[in-house]
Amino acid sequence: MNFEDFNTLLVQSIGNKTGATAPTITPSASFGYKDAKQAEDIFCGAQNLPLYARVGNPTNSKLESVITKMENGFGAIATSSGMGAISMVLNAILNTNDELLCIGGFFGGTYTLVNQTLKRFGIKNSFCKIDDFLHIENRLKSNIKIVLLESVGNPSLRLPDIEKIANLCKKYETLLIIDNTTTPLLVQPLNLGADIVIHSSTKNMSGHSAALGGIAVFREVDNQDDKLLNPKYKDLHPLIEKAGKKSLITICKKRSLRDIGMSANAFGSFLTLLGLETLALRVERVNKNVAIIAKELNSNMPKNITINHPSLSKSIDFENYNRFFKSGCGPIFTIDAQIQQKAFKLLDNLKLATQTANIGDNRTLALHMKSTIYRDFDDKSREFLGITDGLIRVSVGLENPQDIINDFLQAIND
Repeated sequence: MNFEDFNTLLVQSIGNKTGATAPTITPSASFGYKDAKQAEDIFCGAQNLPLYARVGNPTNSKLESVITKMENGFGAIATSSGMGAISMVLNAILNTNDELLCIGGFFGGTYTLVNQTLKRFGIKNSFCKIDDFLHIENRLKSNIKIVLLESVGNPSLRLPDIEKIANLCKKYETLLIIDNTTTPLLVQPLNLGADIVIHSSTKNMSGHSAALGGIAVFREVDNQDDKLLNPKYKDLHPLIEKAGKKSLITICKKRSLRDIGMSANAFGSFLTLLGLETLALRVERVNKNVAIIAKELNSNMPKNITINHPSLSKSIDFENYNRFFKSGCGPIFTIDAQIQQKAFKLLDNLKLATQTANIGDNRTLALHMKSTIYRDFDDKSREFLGITDGLIRVSVGLENPQDIINDFLQAIND
């Protein structure tokens, strides 16, 4: 699909043809049942009607249906945040003494979830670089349950060969979960062999920073021939026997969402739906602009200031960018000012960019990484994740690209 296809799909999927043309907000926490039999049918799944808002709400269901189409999935679950979506999936599948393989650099919240929080509950982890296929295959041979990666490293901007990793996961019957937050519409991981796709819908999907949210999108399960039938997932098999094609959804709802409650709220889902209507237009413009901006800044910044974006020929991922990311790889580029003091001065001199801990906004955003999101990390972890003393993450917005270029040039030369 291209951006024109998505423009039609998204606006036609969100609005209503009759009655209220905007999506409907259903701000109810509970739902009445016609009689005792209907209550039983809803709870056992025989009737697909609202049970209780913690496990499903009509406005959330609308958002889930739209993003399922967008990602070419089978179904989805909306959550309270992107971290809520990742936590839901990992908590539903992993048990004490299971191991999780993390490939590439990660957003700070994901890294601490895996390396600190899950560790407290006895879940092991292993990290490796995106091209360390020897390590990847060795861990897959050891019967791990999940491989987790980002479609584009945030903020490392490393670009994994998703298809190659997916083929290895298929060979060793291991679930592959991909955080696609930075690249909605640009990459469809389920088509490349992923099992579950995660988004922080707070970011690109909404674009306006007004709605915190997340979503997990699932493929269809074949309960006759599926990697989930591998003996290492034996604790999930009773649910798979009952749920069939929708097993991944059922597993996440019954083993995580129901009991922990990382549920989306109706108003947030409504605001996200409004943002989705213009997503294709915004993604196309931003991805054209970020490559232009990175190229111009790379040519005009002082030699001691480094610009990193995979579209630059000097990038370690330039080849992967041209092979797999023909329409771009999201709104992020980075500036390395070498030392924190210089990074702070550059940021404080900017007139257009907003300093905030977000990406994918309609406005250009910028943030010093080490002193904020990664401030509590040890030196070894920061080195692995590519967080240097002077690293600034920039998320390009919808502004005139030349205005953004001029703003950064004046900020460094002031």
